[in-house]
Amino acid sequence: MASKEAIHRADLAVGRWFYDSCIPFNAINSAFAQKVVDGIAAIGPGYKLPSYHKLRVNILQDCKEECKLLIDSYRRSWKEIGCTLMADGWTDNRNRTLINFLVYCPRGISFLKSVDASDITKDVKTLCSLFCEVVEWVGPENIVQLVTDNAANYKKAGELLHERFGNICWSPCSAHCLNLILRDFGNMNHIKDLAKRASKVTVFVYNHVFILAWLRKRESWKEIIRPGATRFATTFITLKSLYEHKLDLQAFITSKAFFDSKLSKTVKGQEVSSIILDTKFWNDCLVSSKLTGPLIRLLRIVDSDEKPSMGFLYDGMYRARKAIKLMFKNFKRLYKPYTSIIKRRWDRQLRQGIHCAAYFLNPHFQYDKENFCMKSEVMQGLVEMIWE
Repeated sequence: MASKEAIHRADLAVGRWFYDSCIPFNAINSAFAQKVVDGIAAIGPGYKLPSYHKLRVNILQDCKEECKLLIDSYRRSWKEIGCTLMADGWTDNRNRTLINFLVYCPRGISFLKSVDASDITKDVKTLCSLFCEVVEWVGPENIVQLVTDNAANYKKAGELLHERFGNICWSPCSAHCLNLILRDFGNMNHIKDLAKRASKVTVFVYNHVFILAWLRKRESWKEIIRPGATRFATTFITLKSLYEHKLDLQAFITSKAFFDSKLSKTVKGQEVSSIILDTKFWNDCLVSSKLTGPLIRLLRIVDSDEKPSMGFLYDGMYRARKAIKLMFKNFKRLYKPYTSIIKRRWDRQLRQGIHCAAYFLNPHFQYDKENFCMKSEVMQGLVEMIWE
């Protein structure tokens, strides 16, 4: 058993290596970190690290071969239990349009290839032929579904692929659809106005060091989450975060420190003060965060790799609409603008028979007789999947 002093010396050695080489701290959470330490400990004192050349040539080649063997084991599981083919389109920092192809199965996700689509016309036929090429490599009999984004050309290409390979269903990206629902919510005039007022508060706070210093002295203060450029959910997460700071912000606005400062006399200072002291503003922040809470929770489920999310999507959408109706006490005039957005996106883009079948077959819901959705579309989706 090593002494505390010996353990501390070893920890210091690891720390110096991290600090000197600017290694990110989260590298210590890698699944391979402890294996490295155990491997060295098994050899004992005197182990020499691999050279620069060996690390970038010999060991890299060995790891590549190891990766190939892992992919081969994945491919065997594709034949046994099926898999999902995913096409992820994106634009890099050189403005190239790239399409990444990945395969998901319960064993794990594997990257197939990346196609530079900058110089090709992304019409339906071109996309369909590109998908068919990848499908043939994976094996059409192994693929359960193709997942792409929700653009009209991708959707039509997915439908053509289904006509050619009847066992392969096309499904839109759930995370993208949920983000579009939240974008539609965010485009509603009253939400736009609320987000604009919330932005004025956060910008005012973070543009003045004196305010931040005062707030950071408050007990259990946490930074206000600010909206991201690409994720529409962050608008509503920001509103929720701002609401959680309501008491701190109101305490500052009514404090002697602010009252005696020059900021309290400025136009912006007075405008932000009126927003922070406005009860309706805080009520609207609370309503908007409750309104989108179920959708954001569902987005986290479908956007994570922790567990397969297919069987939870139908229930998540069903519960989201139900929660909105309950929040407005079933007053149709109040809940209809929100539920109609969800219904439009769900019916036109997201809902597929495979989602209904996955919901029906999910034991998490199958045995919950009180809350299980008995709509005819659930059984219809199951029958469609069995028939195909």
